[in-house]
Amino acid sequence: MVASRPVLEAVSVAGEALARAPRIEGVPTGVPGLDELFFTAETRGGKLRVRPLPGFPRYAAVHVTGVSDTGKSLLAEQFALAQADRGEGVIFVTVENPAAFVSVGLEQRRAAMGLAKGTLDRIALVDAARHPELREDLATLGATLDAALGKVDARHLVIDSLTGLYEAREVAARPIVRWIYQFTKERGLTAVLTSQKRSSHEELSAEAAGGFVVSHVLDVTVVLAKKLVMSTAQARVWRAPLGEVVRFIRVDGSRYSGHDTRTHFLEITPAGLLRVGPPVGAGGEGGEAQ
Repeated sequence: MVASRPVLEAVSVAGEALARAPRIEGVPTGVPGLDELFFTAETRGGKLRVRPLPGFPRYAAVHVTGVSDTGKSLLAEQFALAQADRGEGVIFVTVENPAAFVSVGLEQRRAAMGLAKGTLDRIALVDAARHPELREDLATLGATLDAALGKVDARHLVIDSLTGLYEAREVAARPIVRWIYQFTKERGLTAVLTSQKRSSHEELSAEAAGGFVVSHVLDVTVVLAKKLVMSTAQARVWRAPLGEVVRFIRVDGSRYSGHDTRTHFLEITPAGLLRVGPPVGAGGEGGEAQ
C-alpha cells in the first residue's frame, strides 16, 4: 500500500480555531416575528441567561424549504430588501424566474415594507433563469458571483432556488450544495437558499428535493408549510374556518445559535408580506389537528 501524505493544514487545535472564528451576531430577516426565534445562551454571575440574537446568525447558510406557495420566495425577497436597506449589498441569484420579473416583485415588497426607492440599487440580480450555463456549470456560476460581489459590495447571497441547480439530477445535490456552502464561507457571506419539496415529502420535515442532504450541509433550516382546514378539529385548533389555507413555519435546526423549536403560524398579509405569528396552540388548545 502506498503511504498517503497527511494534510497537516487541515489539523488545528479547537481553541486556536475558536480564536479565528467570527463573533456571532444577528442579521435581521425582514420578516416580523422571525428574528425572535433565534437566541444565544451566556453565563453571567454563575447563571445561564438566554439572549435574543436576533435574526439569522451572520455567516450562516440558511436553507428555506417548503412546497409551492408557502412563502419561500417572499422570505428570500424580504431578507434581501432588509439587508439592502441597512446598506449591506446582496447578490440575488434568480434560478426560476427572469430577473426583470423578480425585480417587479422586489419593488412591490420594497413599497409594502416602506423602504427607500434606492434600496434596490444595493441588490445585484444574477439571472440564472435565462442563462443555462449558470445553472449547469459551477465554475461559470462562481466567476459570475465574484463579478457581482464587487458591484454592490455584497455581504449576503440569496439563491431562489437551489433546486433549479440540480433539477432532474438530484444525485448531484450534495456536491452542488457543498460547493455553494464553501463559496459563502470563503467570502464571508450570509446566505438564504430556498429549495422545493416533492409531493411525497412530509410538509413539516427538513427533507427537500435532493433528500436530507441539503439540510445536512447547510447551517440553518427553516421549514414552511400549508394545510387546508378540512375538519372541525383543525378549525378549532388552528382557529380558522373550514376551507381556509393555514400556513406554518418551523426552525428545524441552527448550528450557530439556539432557536425556538415550536411550530408557529405564518401569515401572508394583504400587502403580500410574510409575518410570523404565535406558536400553534399558544393560549389555547395545542397540537397538530388531524
